[in-house]
Amino acid sequence: MFQIIEFPVMTADAEVRGLPIGIFDSGIGGLTVLSAVHRRLARECCLYLGDTARLPYGTKSRGTVVRYALQAAEKLVERRIKLLVVACNTATAAALPDLQKAFAPLPVIGVVEPGARAACTVVSGKKHGGNILILGTESTVNSRAYDKAIHALRPDAEVRGVACTLFVPMAEEGWLTGPIAELTAARYLAPVIGEEAGHNRFRPDCIVLGCTHFPPLAGAVASVAGPEPVIIDSAETTAEAVEQELTRLNLLRQTGDSNDPPASGCLRFLTTDAPERFARVGGIFLNAPLNPENVELVSL
Repeated sequence: MFQIIEFPVMTADAEVRGLPIGIFDSGIGGLTVLSAVHRRLARECCLYLGDTARLPYGTKSRGTVVRYALQAAEKLVERRIKLLVVACNTATAAALPDLQKAFAPLPVIGVVEPGARAACTVVSGKKHGGNILILGTESTVNSRAYDKAIHALRPDAEVRGVACTLFVPMAEEGWLTGPIAELTAARYLAPVIGEEAGHNRFRPDCIVLGCTHFPPLAGAVASVAGPEPVIIDSAETTAEAVEQELTRLNLLRQTGDSNDPPASGCLRFLTTDAPERFARVGGIFLNAPLNPENVELVSL
């Protein structure tokens, strides 16, 4: 169970370490990243922003996504954070350099590179370089951000991308299992990895869920892909990257810091639309009840 409390007021010597980690996404899917960060760094406070009023980012132009991402990040920076996590594959692919430049020296971490590293680890023993399938939004797939990140680590890997646009609203609606989820997954994947693809059939060694909305649909994906491909959720590898960066910068909360929070840490939530719906659907992604009173409505 997540404990929702107010951020403590820090004394000067612990001020930076005591600031929260800021996390934003186009909607609710980034809560999978928040959950992974919270499990790994239980003492840390996190401030999450879901830009649900402008969901989805994945069908928007790059210029629009960059503008939205800068606005969302600015809202978190205004509240004071010590590290920014872009928990949106589309925003990472389109806007990560812009965010790093705009808010320097604040450390900014996206979800693409950690997911790419995890995929390369899976195929590291493959003599042929390995086959990696990326499932993402239209914008993420078209940006080829994963292709570039993977080929920087594993130049001989074969990478294919499939845009699964309907997965985002399905996840937001909680349509995660059953015939609708499985038929939708089959509609996207079967022409690429199924027998109907013929001699062009792609046989992935791993499948990267390249959108933070997609992990709850992993079961539906597996029902089509079968047991052989390793399914990668970049949330866990992103949480690992956050821990490494905070450790490198000596910004992890330490036992004995003034106003040190409870061992369970503290979480706060911001949304740009419908706090009640955010709480209802967010509970699916967090696997824990979320009280609407703990979700603050903000404007960007």
